[in-house]
Amino acid sequence: MAKKTLTFLMMDAPFESPRTATAFRLLEICAERGHDVNVFAYEGAVALPFSKQKPHANAVHGHDVDEEEHPLPKDWVAGLQNKFADKGGKLEWTNCGLCVDERGVGEAIDGIGRGTPGDHWKWAESSDNTLVIGTK
Repeated sequence: MAKKTLTFLMMDAPFESPRTATAFRLLEICAERGHDVNVFAYEGAVALPFSKQKPHANAVHGHDVDEEEHPLPKDWVAGLQNKFADKGGKLEWTNCGLCVDERGVGEAIDGIGRGTPGDHWKWAESSDNTLVIGTK
């Protein structure tokens, strides 16, 4: 299979929808195949790579922080960055700057860019395919 350049637009905030997990699975498949992928995070999705996310205990289950092993989207994003690098592909992730400012989530993990919807437009024009994962 020839190497492709794909663009994703994600909109859901962390923990709000199974669409985010599905998008991460699709991104992992792209990484496995060595494709180059652009992700434009818009609206609530700009919080996915927010660096100040913290795991928590679960008193209902009687678990402390370590026992709960609560997954954090920032760690999933970092894992995807590593997987793309290991498999010869490229992951470029850009957060919508206006959306970041509105939500106060400016502190992203390393490797996350800041841009505008125009960046998504340029990527979509130059990609082999684009997938928009809307909120509803």
